[in-house]
Amino acid sequence: MSAPTSDLILERMMALHPKIIDLTLDRVWRLLDALGNPQNDLPQVIHIAGTNGKGSTLAMIRAGLEAVGKTCHAYTSPHLARFHERIRLAGVLISEVHLTAILDECYAANGDEAITYFEITTCAALLAMARTPADYTLLEVGLGGRLDATNVVDRPALTVITPVSIDHEQYLGNTLAKIAGEKAGILKRRVPCVIGPQHDDALAVIEARAAALGAPLLAHGQHWHAYEERGRLIYQDETGLCDLPLPNLPGAHQIENAGAALAALRHLHAGDAAYEAAVSRAHWPARMQRLVSGPLVEAAPDAEIWLDGGHNAAAGQALGRHLSGLPNRSTHLICGMLNTKDIGGYLGPLAAQADRLIALSIPGEANTLPAEATAEAARAVGLRAETGETALQAVQRIAAQTPQARILICGSLYLAGGILRENG
Repeated sequence: MSAPTSDLILERMMALHPKIIDLTLDRVWRLLDALGNPQNDLPQVIHIAGTNGKGSTLAMIRAGLEAVGKTCHAYTSPHLARFHERIRLAGVLISEVHLTAILDECYAANGDEAITYFEITTCAALLAMARTPADYTLLEVGLGGRLDATNVVDRPALTVITPVSIDHEQYLGNTLAKIAGEKAGILKRRVPCVIGPQHDDALAVIEARAAALGAPLLAHGQHWHAYEERGRLIYQDETGLCDLPLPNLPGAHQIENAGAALAALRHLHAGDAAYEAAVSRAHWPARMQRLVSGPLVEAAPDAEIWLDGGHNAAAGQALGRHLSGLPNRSTHLICGMLNTKDIGGYLGPLAAQADRLIALSIPGEANTLPAEATAEAARAVGLRAETGETALQAVQRIAAQTPQARILICGSLYLAGGILRENG
């Protein structure tokens, strides 16, 4: 079967700039100008930055708005199985024909000028969204915020900053304050910003930036609170209290993400039906996603198989907390990570919750950490570890020894994407 035309254009785009990441907005402004500045014609924009929880928060906001009849564009990254996942137009994934046409148009407008893959595909997304009617545009920052290719909208309706933690230090800085400064780059003059739970160092930087811009803050712990009580999600702000079901996205950390989404929806006066839908209808793959069909499930029919793409220390802590609250069951990790990540920081919180780890190299990923290096890092934090060749082989090995195991495939969105493609 021949590759889709969009894949061929995306391959050409990869060659336009030798560096995968090169943070600057100059190339983006140049191409957007050549395209007629579509960023100025977007429906109301909600711009979301943060280290963890961006995608889940966006998914909850979208579920809430769509439940009350609003149409939403959404731009997220990276994709898991297909590039089309990154661009949702009025609630529907972009079609192959539309994607091919819009990529071709951007490629021609750019000419031979240097531009990164993320920059040119972001411009393509903005162009597609500007030409399609909708009520809202939900933009997820790719990396950082200040110099991210999505940071081109002068006056969004709202900005959101989810929890900030250490990640991508080589691009954003090696302290929470520096990283928070980059995230706070999405703040705009007099535009309200919802702030998720933050460490004091990060919050101080965000508050200082907001004060300089006159941007009103809706901050966790000050202006809104979200917590679990008797198996329900309680959200409270100055306008009152919401008593809601727990988020359908698993994990205690999703209560914080739900709080940020609810704060955004309350600011937009979306209504009770939107608040209920935000926590009960959101879908966000590879975030503690239970696999229920496909070859991996068939290889271990009596096991629980979960998939999660979290990949930094904060994600490891959230996973560790979630696993500790699950019913007792022998837990086994199948883990593959990139060589740019803090593997010790990620695996440390998981060590007390797992019986064993099988390390994989991520197939087809140049920056994968070799399986043996992952296994060594796991042993260093107290995990019994070995290596495997494929996820299917690892699942079969675990199932042969512990048929009713809980199996968590984790460590990277790139690994998770491969699993979703191969598992159908």
